[in-house]
Amino acid sequence: MTSTIKVNNIQNQCGQNIINENSNTITLGASGDTIALASGASQTGFGRTGTVDWQTSSIKTATFTAANGEGYFCNTSGGAFTVNLPAGSAGAIVSVSDYTRTFQTNNLTVARNGSEKIGGVAADAVLSTEGQTATFVYVDGTEGWINIQETSNSVTGNDNLIATGGTITECGNCKIHTFTGPGTFTVSQVSACATNNVVSYVVIAGGGAGGTDNAATSGGGGGAGGYREVKAPTTPYTASPIQGYSNSPNRVTVTAAAFPITVGAGATAVPAVSPTSFSNGSNSIFSTITSAGGGGGGSNTPNLSDPQRVASPGGAGGGSPYYGGSSGNGSGNTPPTTPPQGQNGGKNPGSGPSGGTPAYGAGGGGGAVGDGACGSNSTGGAGGVGTTSSITGSSVAYAGGGGGGNWNGGGSTGPGSPCGTGGAAGNDGGGAGNAGTVNTGGGGGGAAGSSGAPRIGGTGGSGIVIIRYKFK
Repeated sequence: MTSTIKVNNIQNQCGQNIINENSNTITLGASGDTIALASGASQTGFGRTGTVDWQTSSIKTATFTAANGEGYFCNTSGGAFTVNLPAGSAGAIVSVSDYTRTFQTNNLTVARNGSEKIGGVAADAVLSTEGQTATFVYVDGTEGWINIQETSNSVTGNDNLIATGGTITECGNCKIHTFTGPGTFTVSQVSACATNNVVSYVVIAGGGAGGTDNAATSGGGGGAGGYREVKAPTTPYTASPIQGYSNSPNRVTVTAAAFPITVGAGATAVPAVSPTSFSNGSNSIFSTITSAGGGGGGSNTPNLSDPQRVASPGGAGGGSPYYGGSSGNGSGNTPPTTPPQGQNGGKNPGSGPSGGTPAYGAGGGGGAVGDGACGSNSTGGAGGVGTTSSITGSSVAYAGGGGGGNWNGGGSTGPGSPCGTGGAAGNDGGGAGNAGTVNTGGGGGGAAGSSGAPRIGGTGGSGIVIIRYKFK
Protein backbone atom coordinates (compact mmCIF):
# COMPACT_ATOMS: atom_id res chain seq x y z
CA MET A 1 0.00 0.00 0.00
CA THR A 2 1.37 3.41 -0.97
CA SER A 3 0.82 6.59 1.05
CA THR A 4 0.94 10.08 -0.40
CA ILE A 5 1.47 13.40 1.36
CA LYS A 6 0.75 16.50 -0.70
CA VAL A 7 1.92 19.99 0.42
CA ASN A 8 2.79 23.25 -1.31
CA ASN A 9 5.14 24.62 1.35
CA ILE A 10 7.07 23.46 4.39
CA GLN A 11 7.92 26.09 6.98
CA ASN A 12 10.31 26.12 9.95
CA GLN A 13 9.20 27.18 13.40
CA CYS A 14 9.89 30.82 12.57
CA GLY A 15 7.41 30.71 9.72
CA GLN A 16 10.04 30.76 6.95
CA ASN A 17 9.49 28.57 3.89
CA ILE A 18 12.24 25.96 3.61
CA ILE A 19 10.58 24.07 0.73
CA ASN A 20 8.38 26.13 -1.58
CA GLU A 21 6.59 24.94 -4.74
CA ASN A 22 5.44 27.70 -7.03
CA SER A 23 4.48 27.24 -10.69
CA ASN A 24 6.80 24.30 -11.47
CA THR A 25 9.66 25.83 -9.46
CA ILE A 26 10.74 24.16 -6.23
CA THR A 27 12.83 26.31 -3.91
CA LEU A 28 14.92 24.66 -1.17
CA GLY A 29 15.80 26.80 1.85
CA ALA A 30 15.33 30.43 2.61
CA SER A 31 17.51 33.32 1.51
CA GLY A 32 20.96 33.03 3.14
CA ASP A 33 20.57 29.33 4.01
CA THR A 34 23.08 26.61 3.04
CA ILE A 35 21.81 23.40 1.44
CA ALA A 36 23.96 20.39 2.38
CA LEU A 37 23.87 16.74 1.35
CA ALA A 38 24.32 14.22 4.12
CA SER A 39 27.67 12.44 4.38
CA GLY A 40 27.81 9.70 1.77
CA ALA A 41 24.88 11.08 -0.22
CA SER A 42 25.22 11.99 -3.90
CA GLN A 43 23.33 14.22 -6.30
CA THR A 44 22.07 13.58 -9.82
CA GLY A 45 20.29 15.59 -12.41
CA PHE A 46 21.82 18.97 -11.58
CA GLY A 47 24.44 18.87 -14.38
CA ARG A 48 27.97 20.28 -14.38
CA THR A 49 28.99 23.92 -14.53
CA GLY A 50 32.04 23.48 -16.79
CA THR A 51 34.47 23.13 -13.91
CA VAL A 52 36.28 20.27 -12.23
CA ASP A 53 36.64 19.06 -8.68
CA TRP A 54 40.35 19.51 -7.86
CA GLN A 55 41.86 16.49 -6.09
CA THR A 56 43.93 18.40 -3.55
CA SER A 57 44.42 15.39 -1.30
CA SER A 58 46.02 13.28 -4.04
CA ILE A 59 49.03 14.95 -5.68
CA LYS A 60 50.09 12.89 -8.69
CA THR A 61 53.75 11.88 -9.04
CA ALA A 62 53.53 9.01 -11.54
CA THR A 63 51.46 7.88 -14.55
CA PHE A 64 47.70 7.61 -13.84
CA THR A 65 44.30 7.59 -15.56
CA ALA A 66 42.11 10.65 -15.08
CA ALA A 67 38.40 10.57 -14.29
CA ASN A 68 35.74 12.77 -15.81
CA GLY A 69 35.05 15.90 -13.77
CA GLU A 70 38.33 15.91 -11.87
CA GLY A 71 41.39 18.19 -11.81
CA TYR A 72 44.87 17.01 -10.79
CA PHE A 73 48.00 18.67 -9.46
CA CYS A 74 50.95 16.91 -11.11
CA ASN A 75 54.40 16.92 -9.47
CA THR A 76 57.06 16.19 -12.10
CA SER A 77 60.02 17.23 -9.94
CA GLY A 78 61.02 13.55 -9.71
CA GLY A 79 60.67 12.90 -13.44
CA ALA A 80 58.31 13.11 -16.41
CA PHE A 81 55.15 11.00 -16.50
CA THR A 82 51.79 10.62 -18.30
CA VAL A 83 48.13 11.32 -17.53
CA ASN A 84 45.79 9.07 -19.52
CA LEU A 85 42.48 10.69 -20.49
CA PRO A 86 39.27 8.72 -19.82
CA ALA A 87 37.04 7.47 -22.62
CA GLY A 88 35.54 10.47 -24.33
CA SER A 89 31.87 11.37 -23.93
CA ALA A 90 30.33 14.71 -24.85
CA GLY A 91 30.86 17.16 -22.01
CA ALA A 92 33.53 15.14 -20.21
CA ILE A 93 36.10 17.43 -18.58
CA VAL A 94 39.62 16.96 -17.12
CA SER A 95 42.17 19.53 -15.85
CA VAL A 96 45.86 19.22 -14.95
CA SER A 97 48.23 21.74 -13.32
CA ASP A 98 52.00 22.02 -12.72
CA TYR A 99 52.24 21.49 -8.95
CA THR A 100 55.99 22.22 -8.60
CA ARG A 101 56.47 24.47 -11.67
CA THR A 102 58.74 21.86 -13.27
CA PHE A 103 56.94 21.00 -16.54
CA GLN A 104 59.69 22.90 -18.41
CA THR A 105 62.26 20.41 -17.09
CA ASN A 106 60.20 17.22 -16.75
CA ASN A 107 57.25 17.27 -19.14
CA LEU A 108 53.74 16.00 -18.47
CA THR A 109 52.26 13.96 -21.37
CA VAL A 110 48.46 14.04 -21.79
CA ALA A 111 47.64 10.76 -23.56
CA ARG A 112 44.50 10.35 -25.66
CA ASN A 113 42.26 7.33 -25.10
CA GLY A 114 42.68 4.81 -27.91
CA SER A 115 42.08 6.45 -31.28
CA GLU A 116 40.49 9.61 -29.89
CA LYS A 117 41.91 12.99 -30.83
CA ILE A 118 43.24 15.97 -28.91
CA GLY A 119 42.45 19.26 -30.64
CA GLY A 120 41.59 17.41 -33.85
CA VAL A 121 44.97 15.63 -33.97
CA ALA A 122 45.36 11.91 -33.39
CA ALA A 123 48.38 12.34 -31.13
CA ASP A 124 49.21 12.87 -27.47
CA ALA A 125 49.80 16.37 -26.08
CA VAL A 126 52.92 17.40 -24.13
CA LEU A 127 52.85 20.16 -21.50
CA SER A 128 56.33 21.70 -21.27
CA THR A 129 55.87 25.24 -19.91
CA GLU A 130 56.71 26.21 -16.34
CA GLY A 131 53.55 26.59 -14.23
CA GLN A 132 51.26 25.38 -17.03
CA THR A 133 47.60 24.51 -16.37
CA ALA A 134 45.28 23.07 -19.03
CA THR A 135 41.59 22.09 -19.10
CA PHE A 136 40.31 19.58 -21.68
CA VAL A 137 36.64 19.06 -22.65
CA TYR A 138 35.51 16.20 -24.91
CA VAL A 139 33.32 17.62 -27.70
CA ASP A 140 32.85 15.02 -30.43
CA GLY A 141 34.62 12.48 -32.62
CA THR A 142 35.84 15.15 -35.04
CA GLU A 143 37.91 17.25 -32.64
CA GLY A 144 37.94 14.97 -29.61
CA TRP A 145 39.34 16.64 -26.48
CA ILE A 146 39.68 20.41 -26.84
CA ASN A 147 41.81 22.54 -24.51
CA ILE A 148 39.39 25.28 -23.47
CA GLN A 149 41.57 27.11 -20.95
CA GLU A 150 45.31 27.35 -20.43
CA THR A 151 47.77 29.41 -18.40
CA SER A 152 51.44 29.53 -19.29
CA ASN A 153 52.90 31.31 -16.28
CA SER A 154 52.96 30.46 -12.63
CA VAL A 155 51.80 33.19 -10.27
CA THR A 156 53.38 32.68 -6.85
CA GLY A 157 53.97 34.69 -3.74
CA ASN A 158 57.26 36.58 -3.76
CA ASP A 159 59.41 35.95 -0.69
CA ASN A 160 62.58 37.35 -2.30
CA LEU A 161 64.36 40.68 -1.87
CA ILE A 162 62.55 43.60 -3.53
CA ALA A 163 64.29 46.93 -4.10
CA THR A 164 64.29 50.07 -6.25
CA GLY A 165 66.86 52.69 -7.24
CA GLY A 166 69.37 53.38 -10.00
CA THR A 167 69.19 51.72 -13.41
CA ILE A 168 67.82 48.19 -12.97
CA THR A 169 68.72 45.28 -15.24
CA GLU A 170 68.41 41.51 -14.92
CA CYS A 171 70.88 38.67 -15.41
CA GLY A 172 69.53 35.17 -14.82
CA ASN A 173 67.88 35.12 -11.40
CA CYS A 174 69.65 38.32 -10.31
CA LYS A 175 68.77 42.01 -10.46
CA ILE A 176 71.48 44.62 -10.88
CA HIS A 177 71.11 48.25 -9.74
CA THR A 178 73.66 50.60 -11.32
CA PHE A 179 74.26 54.10 -9.94
CA THR A 180 76.32 56.50 -12.07
CA GLY A 181 75.33 59.42 -9.86
CA PRO A 182 73.82 59.97 -6.41
CA GLY A 183 70.63 58.09 -5.57
CA THR A 184 68.96 55.78 -3.08
CA PHE A 185 68.85 51.99 -2.98
CA THR A 186 65.51 51.34 -1.27
CA VAL A 187 64.67 47.85 0.00
CA SER A 188 60.92 47.40 0.48
CA GLN A 189 61.06 43.69 1.30
CA VAL A 190 63.89 41.43 2.44
CA SER A 191 64.20 37.81 1.43
CA ALA A 192 62.76 35.05 3.61
CA CYS A 193 66.15 33.34 3.13
CA ALA A 194 68.66 35.31 5.21
CA THR A 195 71.66 34.46 3.00
CA ASN A 196 69.94 36.16 0.04
CA ASN A 197 70.01 39.48 1.91
CA VAL A 198 73.82 39.57 1.66
CA VAL A 199 74.19 41.53 -1.57
CA SER A 200 77.02 41.69 -4.06
CA TYR A 201 78.43 45.11 -4.88
CA VAL A 202 81.13 47.10 -6.64
CA VAL A 203 81.90 50.53 -5.13
CA ILE A 204 84.46 52.63 -7.03
CA ALA A 205 85.49 56.16 -6.12
CA GLY A 206 86.36 58.98 -8.49
CA GLY A 207 89.85 58.92 -10.01
CA GLY A 208 92.57 61.43 -9.19
CA ALA A 209 93.55 64.10 -11.68
CA GLY A 210 96.82 63.96 -13.58
CA GLY A 211 99.60 66.24 -12.44
CA THR A 212 100.02 69.65 -14.03
CA ASP A 213 103.27 71.16 -15.24
CA ASN A 214 104.67 74.65 -15.41
CA ALA A 215 108.38 74.01 -15.60
CA ALA A 216 109.00 72.34 -18.94
CA THR A 217 108.98 68.80 -17.55
CA SER A 218 106.00 66.56 -16.75
CA GLY A 219 103.27 65.76 -14.20
CA GLY A 220 102.48 62.39 -12.65
CA GLY A 221 99.48 60.27 -13.57
CA GLY A 222 96.39 60.36 -11.35
CA GLY A 223 95.66 57.39 -9.12
CA ALA A 224 92.54 55.31 -9.68
CA GLY A 225 89.58 55.63 -7.38
CA GLY A 226 89.44 53.05 -4.61
CA TYR A 227 87.96 49.72 -5.77
CA ARG A 228 85.90 47.57 -3.40
CA GLU A 229 83.84 44.52 -4.31
CA VAL A 230 81.99 41.64 -2.64
CA LYS A 231 80.56 38.68 -4.54
CA ALA A 232 77.84 36.97 -2.50
CA PRO A 233 77.51 33.17 -3.02
CA THR A 234 73.89 33.51 -4.18
CA THR A 235 74.74 35.79 -7.14
CA PRO A 236 77.03 33.88 -9.52
CA TYR A 237 79.29 35.92 -11.83
CA THR A 238 83.02 36.40 -12.49
CA ALA A 239 84.35 38.83 -9.90
CA SER A 240 87.61 40.73 -9.60
CA PRO A 241 90.44 38.78 -7.93
CA ILE A 242 90.39 41.34 -5.11
CA GLN A 243 86.73 40.84 -4.12
CA GLY A 244 86.52 40.69 -0.32
CA TYR A 245 83.64 38.38 0.65
CA SER A 246 85.95 36.27 2.81
CA ASN A 247 86.60 39.31 5.02
CA SER A 248 83.31 39.59 6.94
CA PRO A 249 83.38 43.37 7.60
CA ASN A 250 83.11 43.86 3.84
CA ARG A 251 79.71 42.13 3.64
CA VAL A 252 76.54 44.19 3.45
CA THR A 253 73.34 42.56 4.70
CA VAL A 254 70.45 44.77 3.68
CA THR A 255 67.30 45.42 5.68
CA ALA A 256 63.99 46.97 4.66
CA ALA A 257 65.36 50.49 4.57
CA ALA A 258 66.67 53.24 2.30
CA PHE A 259 70.42 53.24 1.59
CA PRO A 260 71.73 56.57 0.25
CA ILE A 261 74.27 56.14 -2.56
CA THR A 262 77.20 58.50 -3.12
CA VAL A 263 79.07 58.28 -6.43
CA GLY A 264 82.41 60.09 -6.31
CA ALA A 265 83.28 62.62 -8.99
CA GLY A 266 86.60 62.48 -10.79
CA ALA A 267 89.05 65.20 -9.75
CA THR A 268 89.67 68.22 -11.91
CA ALA A 269 93.30 69.28 -12.13
CA VAL A 270 94.27 72.77 -11.04
CA PRO A 271 97.14 74.92 -12.31
CA ALA A 272 100.49 74.08 -10.83
CA VAL A 273 100.84 77.58 -9.47
CA SER A 274 97.95 76.94 -7.05
CA PRO A 275 98.97 76.38 -3.43
CA THR A 276 96.48 73.50 -3.27
CA SER A 277 97.23 71.63 -6.43
CA PHE A 278 96.54 68.21 -5.01
CA SER A 279 93.56 66.92 -6.99
CA ASN A 280 92.08 63.80 -5.41
CA GLY A 281 88.89 62.13 -6.61
CA SER A 282 85.82 62.03 -4.38
CA ASN A 283 84.68 59.08 -2.28
CA SER A 284 81.89 56.67 -3.25
CA ILE A 285 79.68 55.22 -0.50
CA PHE A 286 77.16 52.37 -0.13
CA SER A 287 75.99 51.46 3.37
CA THR A 288 79.10 50.74 5.48
CA ILE A 289 81.40 50.65 2.44
CA THR A 290 83.45 53.70 1.49
CA SER A 291 85.92 53.73 -1.39
CA ALA A 292 88.47 56.55 -1.24
CA GLY A 293 89.06 58.94 -4.11
CA GLY A 294 92.20 58.39 -6.17
CA GLY A 295 95.32 60.41 -5.36
CA GLY A 296 96.24 63.36 -7.55
CA GLY A 297 99.35 63.14 -9.69
CA GLY A 298 102.31 65.24 -8.63
CA SER A 299 102.85 68.63 -10.27
CA ASN A 300 105.89 70.68 -11.22
CA THR A 301 105.94 74.40 -10.55
CA PRO A 302 108.25 77.27 -11.41
CA ASN A 303 109.50 77.21 -7.84
CA LEU A 304 110.82 73.70 -7.48
CA SER A 305 110.78 73.91 -3.68
CA ASP A 306 107.01 74.28 -3.52
CA PRO A 307 105.57 71.30 -1.55
CA GLN A 308 102.45 70.92 -3.70
CA ARG A 309 104.44 69.19 -6.41
CA VAL A 310 104.49 65.89 -4.47
CA ALA A 311 101.81 63.37 -5.51
CA SER A 312 99.03 62.63 -3.02
CA PRO A 313 97.83 59.36 -1.46
CA GLY A 314 94.35 57.98 -2.03
CA GLY A 315 92.39 54.88 -2.98
CA ALA A 316 95.28 54.41 -5.40
CA GLY A 317 98.24 56.80 -5.17
CA GLY A 318 99.15 59.50 -7.65
CA GLY A 319 102.34 59.25 -9.71
CA SER A 320 105.39 61.37 -8.94
CA PRO A 321 106.21 64.40 -11.12
CA TYR A 322 109.54 64.37 -12.87
CA TYR A 323 111.11 66.67 -10.28
CA GLY A 324 110.74 66.11 -6.58
CA GLY A 325 112.95 63.24 -5.63
CA SER A 326 112.43 59.52 -5.91
CA SER A 327 109.90 59.49 -3.04
CA GLY A 328 107.44 61.94 -4.57
CA ASN A 329 104.83 59.29 -5.37
CA GLY A 330 101.51 58.86 -3.53
CA SER A 331 100.63 55.80 -1.44
CA GLY A 332 97.65 53.66 -2.38
CA ASN A 333 95.12 51.94 -0.11
CA THR A 334 94.72 55.10 1.96
CA PRO A 335 92.88 54.68 4.27
CA PRO A 336 93.70 50.96 4.46
CA THR A 337 91.17 48.24 3.64
CA THR A 338 91.42 44.46 3.29
CA PRO A 339 91.79 43.53 0.45
CA PRO A 340 93.62 46.74 -0.59
CA GLN A 341 91.42 49.16 -2.51
CA GLY A 342 94.33 50.40 -4.65
CA GLN A 343 98.10 50.47 -5.17
CA ASN A 344 100.94 53.02 -5.07
CA GLY A 345 101.78 55.58 -7.72
CA GLY A 346 105.02 55.31 -9.69
CA LYS A 347 108.19 57.22 -8.88
CA ASN A 348 110.36 59.43 -11.05
CA PRO A 349 113.88 58.52 -12.23
CA GLY A 350 115.77 60.92 -10.02
CA SER A 351 115.86 64.12 -8.05
CA GLY A 352 116.74 66.74 -10.65
CA PRO A 353 117.14 67.71 -14.26
CA SER A 354 120.62 66.33 -14.69
CA GLY A 355 119.27 62.99 -15.86
CA GLY A 356 116.53 64.50 -17.94
CA THR A 357 117.83 63.98 -21.41
CA PRO A 358 116.52 63.13 -23.85
CA ALA A 359 113.18 63.13 -21.95
CA TYR A 360 111.57 63.87 -18.62
CA GLY A 361 109.16 61.04 -17.68
CA ALA A 362 106.88 61.24 -14.63
CA GLY A 363 105.46 58.28 -12.70
CA GLY A 364 102.16 56.64 -13.57
CA GLY A 365 99.22 56.66 -11.17
CA GLY A 366 98.42 53.55 -9.15
CA GLY A 367 95.66 51.17 -10.25
CA ALA A 368 93.33 48.79 -8.44
CA VAL A 369 95.76 45.84 -8.58
CA GLY A 370 99.03 47.28 -9.91
CA ASP A 371 101.48 50.03 -8.92
CA GLY A 372 102.05 52.85 -11.34
CA ALA A 373 105.27 52.38 -13.31
CA CYS A 374 108.21 54.63 -12.64
CA GLY A 375 109.06 57.37 -15.11
CA SER A 376 112.37 57.26 -16.90
CA ASN A 377 114.66 59.48 -18.95
CA SER A 378 112.95 58.23 -22.07
CA THR A 379 109.27 57.86 -21.24
CA GLY A 380 106.54 58.48 -18.69
CA GLY A 381 105.51 55.61 -16.45
CA ALA A 382 102.48 53.54 -17.39
CA GLY A 383 99.42 53.72 -15.16
CA GLY A 384 98.87 50.87 -12.71
CA VAL A 385 96.79 47.93 -13.82
CA GLY A 386 93.07 48.05 -13.07
CA THR A 387 90.73 45.09 -12.81
CA THR A 388 87.60 43.62 -14.40
CA SER A 389 84.27 42.40 -13.05
CA SER A 390 81.16 40.86 -14.62
CA ILE A 391 78.79 42.04 -11.91
CA THR A 392 76.65 43.76 -14.58
CA GLY A 393 76.42 40.58 -16.65
CA SER A 394 79.36 41.37 -18.94
CA SER A 395 83.05 41.90 -18.26
CA VAL A 396 83.92 45.58 -17.70
CA ALA A 397 87.31 47.14 -16.91
CA TYR A 398 87.65 49.50 -13.96
CA ALA A 399 90.09 51.54 -11.88
CA GLY A 400 93.27 51.88 -13.94
CA GLY A 401 95.91 54.49 -13.11
CA GLY A 402 96.64 57.43 -15.40
CA GLY A 403 99.86 57.42 -17.42
CA GLY A 404 102.67 59.78 -16.39
CA GLY A 405 103.44 62.81 -18.53
CA ASN A 406 106.58 62.88 -20.63
CA TRP A 407 108.34 65.94 -22.03
CA ASN A 408 111.10 65.11 -24.46
CA GLY A 409 112.81 68.48 -24.21
CA GLY A 410 112.76 69.07 -27.93
CA GLY A 411 109.12 69.68 -28.63
CA SER A 412 108.51 66.64 -30.84
CA THR A 413 105.60 64.38 -29.89
CA GLY A 414 105.25 60.65 -29.61
CA PRO A 415 102.81 58.17 -28.08
CA GLY A 416 101.60 59.05 -24.61
CA SER A 417 102.44 56.88 -21.65
CA PRO A 418 99.98 53.96 -21.50
CA CYS A 419 97.34 53.89 -18.79
CA GLY A 420 95.97 51.15 -16.64
CA THR A 421 92.56 49.70 -17.51
CA GLY A 422 90.06 52.53 -17.36
CA GLY A 423 92.69 55.22 -16.79
CA ALA A 424 94.01 57.85 -19.20
CA ALA A 425 97.19 58.04 -21.22
CA GLY A 426 99.79 60.62 -20.23
CA ASN A 427 100.70 63.28 -22.75
CA ASP A 428 103.98 63.46 -24.58
CA GLY A 429 105.89 66.39 -26.00
CA GLY A 430 103.88 69.25 -24.53
CA GLY A 431 100.15 69.16 -23.84
CA ALA A 432 97.36 68.72 -21.32
CA GLY A 433 96.74 65.32 -19.78
CA ASN A 434 93.99 63.05 -21.05
CA ALA A 435 90.84 62.40 -19.02
CA GLY A 436 90.14 59.14 -17.22
CA THR A 437 87.18 57.06 -18.43
CA VAL A 438 83.89 58.08 -16.83
CA ASN A 439 82.20 55.72 -14.36
CA THR A 440 85.30 53.56 -14.06
CA GLY A 441 87.28 55.52 -11.48
CA GLY A 442 90.23 55.78 -13.87
CA GLY A 443 93.06 58.19 -13.10
CA GLY A 444 93.73 61.22 -15.31
CA GLY A 445 96.86 61.39 -17.45
CA GLY A 446 99.81 63.58 -16.48
CA ALA A 447 100.54 66.75 -18.44
CA ALA A 448 103.72 67.36 -20.45
CA GLY A 449 105.04 70.89 -20.08
CA SER A 450 106.51 73.32 -22.48
CA SER A 451 108.85 76.13 -21.52
CA GLY A 452 106.84 79.07 -20.23
CA ALA A 453 103.47 77.45 -21.07
CA PRO A 454 101.62 75.74 -18.19
CA ARG A 455 99.81 72.51 -18.97
CA ILE A 456 96.91 71.02 -17.00
CA GLY A 457 96.61 67.37 -16.00
CA GLY A 458 93.72 65.20 -17.16
CA THR A 459 90.48 64.93 -15.19
CA GLY A 460 89.92 61.72 -13.24
CA GLY A 461 87.10 59.40 -14.27
CA SER A 462 83.94 59.45 -12.15
CA GLY A 463 83.11 56.48 -9.95
CA ILE A 464 80.22 54.02 -9.92
CA VAL A 465 78.19 51.90 -7.48
CA ILE A 466 76.67 48.57 -8.60
CA ILE A 467 74.50 46.28 -6.42
CA ARG A 468 73.44 42.76 -7.36
CA TYR A 469 71.12 40.31 -5.59
CA LYS A 470 68.95 37.22 -6.15
CA PHE A 471 65.34 38.14 -6.87
CA LYS A 472 63.81 34.80 -7.94
